[in-house]
Amino acid sequence: MTRGHLNPRVDPGEPLTSVFVSDSVAQPADLRKVQASYDRVADNYVAMGVGDLAPAPWLRAALGAFAEDVRALGPVLDVGCGPGTVTAHLAGLGVDVSGVDLSPRMIAHARRLHPALRFAVASATEIDLAEASLGGVLGWWSLFNLPRNVLPDVLTSFARALVPGGQLLLGTHVGDGDIQRTEVYGMPVTWTTHLWQPQQLAALLSRAGLQPVAELRLPQTPASPPAPALPAQVVLAARRPS
Repeated sequence: MTRGHLNPRVDPGEPLTSVFVSDSVAQPADLRKVQASYDRVADNYVAMGVGDLAPAPWLRAALGAFAEDVRALGPVLDVGCGPGTVTAHLAGLGVDVSGVDLSPRMIAHARRLHPALRFAVASATEIDLAEASLGGVLGWWSLFNLPRNVLPDVLTSFARALVPGGQLLLGTHVGDGDIQRTEVYGMPVTWTTHLWQPQQLAALLSRAGLQPVAELRLPQTPASPPAPALPAQVVLAARRPS
């Protein structure tokens, strides 16, 4: 992963090819371990169809509402896009969307599977987005690895990047405490899943300057080896005031 200040901002209108480091957000101590873990699981993740939206009508509904609200407002950035499944879904709904992900291997899959879309290797903590440059930001089960002291600054950076009326759509795992993962999708990993209660996330979004739009809660999912059991889930939408 390239690091440096070759260009301090990501311009959503330009091809996404490099990593641009933000000085405003602390870099997690385990960033490289998490990156290596996602590189290891990427091939299995794609082969298993993880993140497939076909059996998830409620999630498709949330994405559809988000797309309807933001597609006329400007570009959308899918942060933690993985192999680009949801990026491509939003593109199919008429959204001008691009994706970034911490894992070079995930981005390689995204570029192979969706060659018409733009993808770059970058962490949520590394992108420095221009103020009021995006109609929407998506954090679709991609921010739960961020330490609790880092997530608020990341959400603030997303909020700042939204145009007035632009929205952040956030999906993540619900619960208390943290889960230390050592094996996921049949591969060894080293990462922490930080669980959040919906009201805690709503408070963080409010402190970032965003207003609530909608909230969707989903029950826990049993294990389906090699995929692990998942706790309850939540999707939150919030907008920058007009």
